[in-house]
Amino acid sequence: MGRFHRHDDHGHGHGHVGAPGEAAARDVGDHSGYATGAERVEVLERILGENERTAAANRADFAAAGVTVVNLMSSPGAGKTSLLRETLRRLSDRMRIGIIEGDIETSLDADRLAGFGAAIALVNTGKGFGGECHLDAPMVRSALPSLPLDELDLLVIENVGNLVCPAEFDVGEHARAMVYSITEGEEKPLKYPIMFRTADLVIVNKIDLLPYLDFDLDAFYANLRAVNPAAATIETSVKNGTGIDEWCAWLSGLGSRQRVP
Repeated sequence: MGRFHRHDDHGHGHGHVGAPGEAAARDVGDHSGYATGAERVEVLERILGENERTAAANRADFAAAGVTVVNLMSSPGAGKTSLLRETLRRLSDRMRIGIIEGDIETSLDADRLAGFGAAIALVNTGKGFGGECHLDAPMVRSALPSLPLDELDLLVIENVGNLVCPAEFDVGEHARAMVYSITEGEEKPLKYPIMFRTADLVIVNKIDLLPYLDFDLDAFYANLRAVNPAAATIETSVKNGTGIDEWCAWLSGLGSRQRVP
């Protein structure tokens, strides 16, 4: 779809996916009122249909390469990138890892992940994708040519920080994990049920702050179970290392399960 530009001149070793030639088909952000409700539904169905077809193509490519793919989602500031840095520190000598980094603008998060041995592709949704607040399957597919899929064991897609839209788009992943920070409040599963409902794993992050917050952990778990009783949970803190080994074991175990014939 898009063009991949390698930024070797600044030495970070990650790629940057630019604009596709299909922005018009993706433009559903015009709320001017000229389109009828039926037209909006038709556009949405076309976009979702394209996404499902591309997600299937992504999934086929992942299967052919033997790579396990995790869609990592959260609100902005929940700690995805910090968690990924610590993950790479611990797993890069045991697993071959790739990252697709999704952000509306800048390479700041991709830069933070450079230097840990991972292959990194950056997708800026503000450059030709309409400033979308999520990654969809075509965006992920546009990044794949820049990654050595056949040489990877694990591919983590760090989605754009948002508690709504990323949950609505299948990108071809094998599993979904979301990072939830206890600074966000225990009511979030009830306010944003789709995100929590679609997660296979909820990482309860920044648990080291619990003594300093007016936060009811039991209430959070009750709210989570109300919308997704099957979700696994891990309590983590990048600050003191709580739960990071458990998270890494979950990733490693997921990869092993995907390789079972």
